[in-house]
Amino acid sequence: MKFDFIKLKDNFAKRNITVLYFETFNEVKEYILQTIPTFAEVGIGHSQTLQGMNITELLKERGNTVFDKELGKNKDEVKILKKRALLTDYYISSANAVSEDGRVVNIDHSGNRVAAMIYGPDKVIIIVGINKITKTKQEAILRAKNIASPKNAKRAGYNPPCVEIGRCVDCVSSERVCNVLSIIEGQHIKDRMTIIVVNEEAGF
Repeated sequence: MKFDFIKLKDNFAKRNITVLYFETFNEVKEYILQTIPTFAEVGIGHSQTLQGMNITELLKERGNTVFDKELGKNKDEVKILKKRALLTDYYISSANAVSEDGRVVNIDHSGNRVAAMIYGPDKVIIIVGINKITKTKQEAILRAKNIASPKNAKRAGYNPPCVEIGRCVDCVSSERVCNVLSIIEGQHIKDRMTIIVVNEEAGF
């Protein structure tokens, strides 16, 4: 979709959230490596977008301590990594949807990703491709429920009804992955959160 970047940026600025724009994900990787000090601890929110960027390995290779659940070898290690990521200097994630009217919408299975976005890490960087931009908060919620959640459930090996139907039916299945719906309307601390919009499509 075509979107009004100036409108999006201005609406988030009113909510104490910075928005940046890059043409490519390679440019974003350079920005991340220039912005985050090598001594910083970095938490990673699980994301197809970030996996495609290989951001965890890039940060580890140059000396950062990185807490990414994908590095865990078993459930106990994954649990520890999720908790450690909540108290890092920087937290990097993506989002299920970002709306022009100034909202960040996410649906989580366990809630660790949205918890870190909301409170804990000193700085939060959210990276989204243009496929995740919507006009309104309501459209962002619908995108998270009907596009992102079914695809994420299938990727993770779960089989709630939405995987077959292709849309949310507000199920109570034991396979349900959409346990936490979060809508970030703003930030108390100015510029704690930075949203990076990339002129490429990525993730769900």
